[in-house]
Amino acid sequence: MAGMPAPPARPALLHIRDLVVRRDRTMILNRVTWRVQRGENWVILGANGSGKTSLLRALTGYLAPTGGEIELLGEHFGHSDWRKLREHIGIVTNSFGSLIPLCETALDTVISGKFAQLDLWMRVSAADRSAGRRLLARVGLTGLARREWQHLSQGERQRVLIARALMARPRLLILDEPCAGLDPVARRDFLTLVNQLGRLRDGPALVLVTHHVEEITATFTHALLLRGGKITAAGPRAHVLTSAKLSVVFGHPARLTRGAEGLRLSLPKDECHLSSDIGTG
Repeated sequence: MAGMPAPPARPALLHIRDLVVRRDRTMILNRVTWRVQRGENWVILGANGSGKTSLLRALTGYLAPTGGEIELLGEHFGHSDWRKLREHIGIVTNSFGSLIPLCETALDTVISGKFAQLDLWMRVSAADRSAGRRLLARVGLTGLARREWQHLSQGERQRVLIARALMARPRLLILDEPCAGLDPVARRDFLTLVNQLGRLRDGPALVLVTHHVEEITATFTHALLLRGGKITAAGPRAHVLTSAKLSVVFGHPARLTRGAEGLRLSLPKDECHLSSDIGTG
C-alpha cells in the first residue's frame, strides 16, 4: 500500500566491514567487505595465497583482525564469546583430520560436533547417539557408526565431517577445500551431497572455499573472488563467474564456458587445459 513504510531489512548472517589482517609488513587481507544473507550460498574462489583460508580463520575467531568489523549470527567480534558462537557454525576442513583420534568411532566424531570439540570427552545422551546415527544415515554412511577413524576412507571421512558439522544444527556451514585428496568418484559423490544440503528448506547457508571452479555446484547462488587479499568481485554467480573476472583472479587469461555438464575453465591452447564436470550454472 502506498505510503506504508518498507519492512526492516533482515539481519545478515555474516557482515564483514573493511576487514584488515596484517602481520608485520605483510598485508594478508586488505579492507574486505562482505555480506551473507539467509538463503544465499556462497563460494569463495581464488588462487593459492589469495587470502581464502585467512578470511575463514578471521570470521571463525582463529585469526585476530588488525582492523575492521566482523558481525556473525548477530554477534560482534570483540564483544562476544566466539568459542560459544562456534557451536552454531559447522566447519568441514581437512585440518581436522589430524586432530581426531585414530581409534575414535565415526559416531563419536559426529557427536563431537554438538560441543564444537575434537576428541570427544563430554558425556553424551542416548538422544545424542540417536541424532548422530540419523546424521550418518543422512550422509550415506548407515552401518559405519562403530568404524574407527583410522579405517575410514578419505571420502567417508569427509562425509563424517559433514554429519559432525550438522550435529549442532548450524545456521552457517563452512566447507574449506573439502574435496582435497578425494578421488574423482568420491569427489562427485561428495559434491552431490553438498548440492542436496544446499537445497534443504531449513538447511544452513553454505560457504565453500576452493580454487577449482568444477566444485561450484548449482546450489551456490553467489561468489566472492579474492586476489592478493583483496576482493576483485562479489555478488550473484552469473555476474561474478565470467571469463574476464576469473582471468583477473587467477592472473592468467582464462575462458569459462557453461554447458549441459556444467562449468568448464580453460587456458589458452598453448597452456595446460583445466576442465571437469559440475552441476549446471
